[in-house]
Amino acid sequence: MRIAIPHTRQNPDIRFLGRLLGDVIRAYGGDALFRRVEYIRSASVDRHRGIAAPDSIELGLDALTLDDTISFVRGFMLFSMLANLAEDRQGVAAEPGADVAQAIARLEAEGIDRDRVTALLQQALVAPVLTAHPTEVRRKSTIDHRNHIAELMKLRDMGRTETDGGELVEEAIYRQIALLWQTRPLRRERLYVADEVETALAYLRDVFLPVIPALHARWERALGQRPPSFLKPGSWIGGDRDGNPNVTADSLRLALGRAAETVIGHYLDLLHRLGAELSISTELTPVTEEVIALAERSGDNSPSRSDEPFRRAITGVYSRLAATYRVLVGREPPRPPASADAEPYAYPADFRADLVAIAHALARDGDGALAGGGGLGRLIRAVETFGFHLATLDLRQNADVHERVVAELLNSAGVEADYRALDEEGRVALLRRELASSRPLSSPYVTYSDETASELAIVHAAAEAHARYGAEAITTYIISKAESVSDLLEVHILLKEAGLYVPGDTPTSAIMVVPLFETIADLENAPKVMTAWFALPEAATITAARGVQEVMVGYSDSNKDGGYLTSVWSLHQASRALAPVFERAGAAMQLFHGRGGAVGRGGGSSFMAIRAQPPGTVAGRIRITEQGEVIAAKYGTRESAVTNLEAMASATLLASLEPPQLAEAEYERFAGAMAKLSDTAFHAYRDLVYGTEGFRTFFRQFTPIAEIADLKIGSRPASRTKSDRIEDLRAIPWVFSWAQARVMLPGWYGVGQALAAFEDRGLLAEMVEGWPFLQSTLANLEMVLAKSDMEIAGHYVALVEDQAHGQAIFDRIRDGWHVTRDNLLDITGQSRLLEKSPALDESIRLRLPYIEPLNHLQIELLKRHRAGEDDPRIHEGIQLSINAIATALRNSG
Repeated sequence: MRIAIPHTRQNPDIRFLGRLLGDVIRAYGGDALFRRVEYIRSASVDRHRGIAAPDSIELGLDALTLDDTISFVRGFMLFSMLANLAEDRQGVAAEPGADVAQAIARLEAEGIDRDRVTALLQQALVAPVLTAHPTEVRRKSTIDHRNHIAELMKLRDMGRTETDGGELVEEAIYRQIALLWQTRPLRRERLYVADEVETALAYLRDVFLPVIPALHARWERALGQRPPSFLKPGSWIGGDRDGNPNVTADSLRLALGRAAETVIGHYLDLLHRLGAELSISTELTPVTEEVIALAERSGDNSPSRSDEPFRRAITGVYSRLAATYRVLVGREPPRPPASADAEPYAYPADFRADLVAIAHALARDGDGALAGGGGLGRLIRAVETFGFHLATLDLRQNADVHERVVAELLNSAGVEADYRALDEEGRVALLRRELASSRPLSSPYVTYSDETASELAIVHAAAEAHARYGAEAITTYIISKAESVSDLLEVHILLKEAGLYVPGDTPTSAIMVVPLFETIADLENAPKVMTAWFALPEAATITAARGVQEVMVGYSDSNKDGGYLTSVWSLHQASRALAPVFERAGAAMQLFHGRGGAVGRGGGSSFMAIRAQPPGTVAGRIRITEQGEVIAAKYGTRESAVTNLEAMASATLLASLEPPQLAEAEYERFAGAMAKLSDTAFHAYRDLVYGTEGFRTFFRQFTPIAEIADLKIGSRPASRTKSDRIEDLRAIPWVFSWAQARVMLPGWYGVGQALAAFEDRGLLAEMVEGWPFLQSTLANLEMVLAKSDMEIAGHYVALVEDQAHGQAIFDRIRDGWHVTRDNLLDITGQSRLLEKSPALDESIRLRLPYIEPLNHLQIELLKRHRAGEDDPRIHEGIQLSINAIATALRNSG
């Protein structure tokens, strides 16, 4: 398959991989299939060059049999995957300051010295949190083959012609592409929570475990001193129960147990290598008493190592860690220890202390080069970062569930017969009385509903986890749909049942309860809720003891509720309004940003997004969800993980320490304009989505939402209820569906009307020029507009039963897109989309000719499927087309 895309600087990796893919299709699919695929590819490329008739693509597609269609879609999907790989190897666009060394230099140039950076890092936390949200359409097997190709391409970069096994590098790459061609791309069965746990563990084991210590070592060199381990991963997988009945106490235990097995197994491997490395003899160098003591206690009495105390000490440490593995995992480690009766480590800190004793002994001799770096330094950093838990696992549940469970507990205990009938004031008073009492509400002699029994089992499993793995295993309990103080108190009631909240004069809570504000109204109400929360003496006490309180803000539901512009502005305003609330309470604010991959769910550049946060709202602490296909895109290889984690850390430094770019008076002027823009955009969006008769029917017929729900890409249902209301649909399939039809409506609708109605164009130009918030907002908007295609989208109207009504709604959408594009170009001073972003422009232009035929095929297959044709190849073709389009668009979910 030749790669000949117009108006782009050809990436040689894409040309090379595309050529090999074409060779594979010819060899394994046959020459006839290759020629058909090549004809459609060439016709699509030529159409985008403007030198082929619009119907030339359809003529080629019409000649495909169903079997050919499936092979064709696989071919275009694999090309997009290989193109993504080639681009990832080049790294993300490097904004100035997008690594920590550059950020430090930039801050120094602005008069902010390293002491301030160091002081910030003492209390910093930067946490990417992996979630199992279902937008990753690819099987793990496919991702593995892709990563093997990436490793082989690195050998090719180095000028290697052979692999370590003696295979020619180019032949090895060809073989991996051939394996991809013959690997089933679709899952046959829906994922279980256990599958999602294993997928996340693969990234944590293969990427995060080696990369994060290496990054901290790099930052230590940049700072000139050793920073704390401030970059730490988190996870929701196995603890996120919101709308997912498959997440239970058992899945929580599974996730925690497998994480402990993974991380302690990693430490054991590093220790084994370290023991082989530290061949230091007492005949050549003195050794500290601490190391001698470790060696004597090790049980290693081999005469061959009698003069090698470091090796013997490592043997003892290994035996103790192996005993820890035995206790926490429940079986023997893969490589048995020298001593079978060693005492397990009670805490990761005890393990670290032994390692530090060895490091200090190494530092005493020579220039200290043996102590800080190498395997021992990385292992110490890993233990500080990952403990025995690997990634902090969050709990999450919906406030409505907590309300029902607490009501049942209060009723069964004879405290309150109808808790749900109480007003907010009555609820708060009752819950505070219960939190002041050491008496539990639950009883082993009462039979509870399945829901209540499940929620009680979760908090008891969390208490077990704290005792077993340490408090870092679970630090946070997130409340979806949080609207009031009683929502926070209800969770503390549940924690008290498991001993995780302890009443008294100075109450303590071992787990931080975090409200998630999601809708536009909830975001507006967030400062009021948190003010009332901090006013409670018990809340003030537990916050003061912890020193920090987290608030989570949700991008997805706020967008579905109010549209793109109102969503991002409401999030910005809520964050800004929360800062003084926390300042008055004397608490550090930690914002947790619930972002997805698509712009309609908060996607886009993390570097730009963090830097665009309101002044005073980051302060060195930020958590961000990483979801679905974004995980593979950002952390699929160690190289891409380094780039993205570095950007996240550097953006946090800059957002925390750089002086505000806007004076307060200028900000207020810009904010006033944004409020008007947001209001206009909100009403335009709400009028279309919630105010247009028949819109939800149009949406469900126009997009492949029903077919997406059949994809085996997650353990969670697509909708919160059996209702077909848009309000009850999860934000993920909402955004994903619009992307498939190339409309991308959640990422832009309403913005054009707002910009067009705003008369002060000079003020808009000032805002675009000088306000990072608006720059980030418009950059993401522009990317979405560039990936959408109203001409292709128009073909999806044929799927709508009421053609006249469907066409009328689509005309409104199309007109809104043109208004948005034209006004965006006007205020940014461009003649075409992405004119000022050539790298992104090239990336998108490369893919467009490969997506258009997929859309045409998808429409035809959807027509046949919905007409009742029951050929299983039609269903498979639809699923493959969804997979292929998502792969090509990248951030579509």
